Amino acid sequence: MATGDSLPAKTAQQMSTDGDHPPSKYIFNPTSTKFGPLQTSPPFAPIPIIDLTRLVSSPDQNDQQSELSKLRSALSTWGCFQAVNHGLSDSYLENVREVIKRFFELPLEEKRKCFRETGSVEGYGNDMTYSENQVQDWCDRLFLRILPEDQRKLRFWPENPSDFRETINDYTTKIKSISVLIFEAMAKSLDLEANCFSKHFTEEVDVLQGRFILYPPCPTPDEVLGLKAHSDRSGITLLLQDPGVEGLQVLNDGKWYMVPVIRDALFINLGDQMQIMSNGILKSPVHRVVTNKEKGRISVAMFTEPDPKKEIGPVDALVDGKRARVYKTVKNYAVFNHECFQKGVVALDAVKI
Repeated sequence: MATGDSLPAKTAQQMSTDGDHPPSKYIFNPTSTKFGPLQTSPPFAPIPIIDLTRLVSSPDQNDQQSELSKLRSALSTWGCFQAVNHGLSDSYLENVREVIKRFFELPLEEKRKCFRETGSVEGYGNDMTYSENQVQDWCDRLFLRILPEDQRKLRFWPENPSDFRETINDYTTKIKSISVLIFEAMAKSLDLEANCFSKHFTEEVDVLQGRFILYPPCPTPDEVLGLKAHSDRSGITLLLQDPGVEGLQVLNDGKWYMVPVIRDALFINLGDQMQIMSNGILKSPVHRVVTNKEKGRISVAMFTEPDPKKEIGPVDALVDGKRARVYKTVKNYAVFNHECFQKGVVALDAVKI
């Protein structure tokens, strides 16, 4: 049960502006997690770069198959890739970043209008608090349910900046199209019917959520995390990174790596529900965000999810004599995953057979 959901005395952004040392509730304890010590500058990850146009419209069949094989390799080893040639211009993406930046630059009194309600993750603020020992993330967030459109809670949607809603609506349409392309490409890479995954995520009930995050500069970046280690609950997550500073890290083979920033790329990572549906062939990577002493960082994350009432389990074609069923069938995985995330538990471990 969530506790302590009132507006904090100071947000991370305010503490950063005032030069405050992070309070004890923000201090990362490396002995309390199995993911090891905090490293602010590990080696860069050789994250594969995938050309989306080659996945769908290459006139050369061999060229397309080569990119599909590259995609499968990326998602079965790293669980993520950098998507280029996705159809969104650098100036368009910069405009999306800019509208989020302008929201976070507003006075607290204005942002307070979007502050989340007790017991809800939606709106402006920080973590819901589940226990007194919970470590807080050094960030401020705006979390919105975007699709289905009739389920939007517009009281959490900023009216300032005035172009916020229009910008996010347009970006949502484009992200949905890119998501369909990726779901279909993943299915083809596994020799499955093209709509094997997309029918669960985009064809019947669209569920898309947005998390817009400010990671302010921190005077002691070796003591806090911008976002604690977790895997996403989504099908796929489409992340627009800040071109000015790195911060996202992924865990691979027990080691942390920094994700490079490619200005015009979308960073795509799988979520737990795709690892479940692929029967463990494709991976949902554990990742986290570190802070920077000198620079703040904005990120725009869009999460695709199935209808929470829909049961999700391994695709039948991926369960056979060579590969036993790895995961149970689950429903409303998002709620379960969020609770595990705040407790520092890997939700996927709990749904293994």
